Amino acid sequence: MERAAHPLIVPDVGAVGMPLAVSLWLVPEGAVVLEGDRVVELVCGGATLDLEAPVSGRLMRQLVDEDALVTAGTVIAEFESDQDA
Repeated sequence: MERAAHPLIVPDVGAVGMPLAVSLWLVPEGAVVLEGDRVVELVCGGATLDLEAPVSGRLMRQLVDEDALVTAGTVIAEFESDQDA
């Protein structure tokens, strides 16, 4: 049975007209994470926003490279939950 992918989605941070970019992946693909672990930094102007793992499990895919511009609603990673077994 295939496990479900849990997406990491860029939230609406209210930064109208300002670019939002992936600054740094804090964990590599394949890494085991706990729900709430910081996994990626986004930058908007002078502000930094950390996004957290949506589930405990494994970061299966980074869908966006560092320095890429993103918008609210963009899926930037997929996780596999250790609870889906």
